[in-house]
Amino acid sequence: MGLNLTKKIIKGHLLSGSMVPGEEISIRIDQTLTQDSTGTMAYLQFEAMGIPRVKTRKSVAYIDHNTLQTGPENADDHKYIQTVASRYGVYFSRPGNGICHQVHLERFGVPGMTLLGSDSHTPTCGGLGMLAIGAGGLDVAVAMGGGPYYLTMPRVCRVVLKGKLKPWVSAKDIILEVLRRLTVKGGVGKVMEYAGEGVKSLSVPERATIANMGAELGATMSIFPSDEVTKEFLKAQGREQDWVELKADDDADYDEEIEIDLDGLEPMAAQPHSPDNVARVKDIGRIKVDQVAIGSCTNSSYMDMMKVALILKGKTVHPDVSLVIAPGSRQVLTMLSQNGALAHMVAAGARILESACGPCIGMGQAPASNAVSLRTFNRNFEGRSGTPTARVYLVSPEVAAASAISGYLTDPRELGEPPAVEMPQSFLVNDNMIVEPAPEGNSVEVVRGPNIKPFPVNRELPEKLEGRVLIKLGDNITTDHIMPSNAKLLPFRSNVPYLAEFCLTPCDPDFPRRAKENGGGFIVGGVNYGQGSSREHAALAPLQLGVKGVIAKSFARIHMANLINSGIIPMTFVDSRDYGFIENGDELVLENARKQLMDGNELVIKNRSKGVEIRVKVPVSKRQAEIILAGGLLNYTRKQGGQKE
Repeated sequence: MGLNLTKKIIKGHLLSGSMVPGEEISIRIDQTLTQDSTGTMAYLQFEAMGIPRVKTRKSVAYIDHNTLQTGPENADDHKYIQTVASRYGVYFSRPGNGICHQVHLERFGVPGMTLLGSDSHTPTCGGLGMLAIGAGGLDVAVAMGGGPYYLTMPRVCRVVLKGKLKPWVSAKDIILEVLRRLTVKGGVGKVMEYAGEGVKSLSVPERATIANMGAELGATMSIFPSDEVTKEFLKAQGREQDWVELKADDDADYDEEIEIDLDGLEPMAAQPHSPDNVARVKDIGRIKVDQVAIGSCTNSSYMDMMKVALILKGKTVHPDVSLVIAPGSRQVLTMLSQNGALAHMVAAGARILESACGPCIGMGQAPASNAVSLRTFNRNFEGRSGTPTARVYLVSPEVAAASAISGYLTDPRELGEPPAVEMPQSFLVNDNMIVEPAPEGNSVEVVRGPNIKPFPVNRELPEKLEGRVLIKLGDNITTDHIMPSNAKLLPFRSNVPYLAEFCLTPCDPDFPRRAKENGGGFIVGGVNYGQGSSREHAALAPLQLGVKGVIAKSFARIHMANLINSGIIPMTFVDSRDYGFIENGDELVLENARKQLMDGNELVIKNRSKGVEIRVKVPVSKRQAEIILAGGLLNYTRKQGGQKE
């Protein structure tokens, strides 16, 4: 039996374990990326390891998230990241150069290599045939230091694309259809590997859009073959030498398979407040639209922007609609300005934002109260836009542009013939906003602003773990719930003590106070706890407040890894009905915690308040159990290296 593409790349990077689904493996990481929202913490953690220089083939630090500078905090963090990157051998992409995933796709992604990024949408580069995975900042710091990346060997789901997209139907509609079928937890523990004749009709940016939103499935990663289409894209970027052909063997084995007929797809939209609440635009109806936002790492490529510009050409944005557009990179923005497409956007009434994440992460452009906002982004969680009462729909650039003109959610097929846009034979290449690190051995002063505070480090797991249930939550709690990430809080990503004061406040404003008054305790959650962003602050803030463990029906992959890295025990109910036997304020105790954890992954928790015992699983490997015993990955890594804490 032959190998699928996923296993081929893993096999070439495998350091330990067997490629059996469910088993822990470790792989060698070729490249890493960070962004400024998670990067400050990642580099602080890297410095704490005492390693003199990064050991990856290439590591890049991007500034694309915290670009709204209303005070010195963001600029101070940018200065820290630039200087620490220079000192330790990391390339630095300056503010304005673009969104990390778009720029990495354009300038650094290499088919067949592994990429680990401190951002959940790192799998975007799977559109190039990279094995690209999102992770917490500490995992990325370890990888930069030359350490292996550990993960559970995923199942591989073959997604067969048949046929070809009809006019006005886009790559966004493909991934929305996958989300409609599988839901936001349908990809957990899986790699989505795309295949079939339909793949050949998709450009690399279109493939990247699909790979990007695989994160919303909960998938470990998504990947496309590297073929002639990939070669032409890299050639147009002046990087033909990076191309290598990669595909699955003809007799490759897969764990499961789904099939999508591209000919049958229509323009889609994800309705509030989840990326899997998907319906056809024509079935949703002509709802009145207040805001349209086009951009993000999902849909900000040159091809997307050109389609938008040509739809807007000679038209005027509806007077009741605010239209904002953010090209994904400086390369895209420059090309639009040179060929006149930017003028079409501006003349139509669009507001042009800088090449950054912006509204997608709640950094500006919050809609009006109760507004309907159409966005070409990847997430529409309640309140993520910055307006708790807003209703956010996720749509393609074509639907977004058509709706901006009409003032209503509009099926773009109503516009007649679609604009003809072709992939350029050559992109404008100008890397002068990417700063190379100082040569090894050069002395570089690392500049630390006053907002950079020490991050919390756990202690070794005690023999007895006890505390009250601080909060009981429902299903699909996101990292936006756990650690809000709006424009007011993002500047404090390097100040965990301050951020902790807002931990879980969207669910209960009193949570931080209650956690401190009780000296910490436990969190209880439902299904898919911790979905969404890779931000490890959703683990660090609870750690700062003394949270000892989280008991949930199930966890999102990255968040569970971040809890383990922080030394917080992630526990799942053996019997989900036991969820009903725990309430807020209940006193829980885990006797012989260290012994129970090492004896196996099933533990007994006593609920003193109810007088019952609850059986839970700790779905970790032996190595992960040792990390929890040590009080987190940093302590574990120090011990492995013989360093003092």
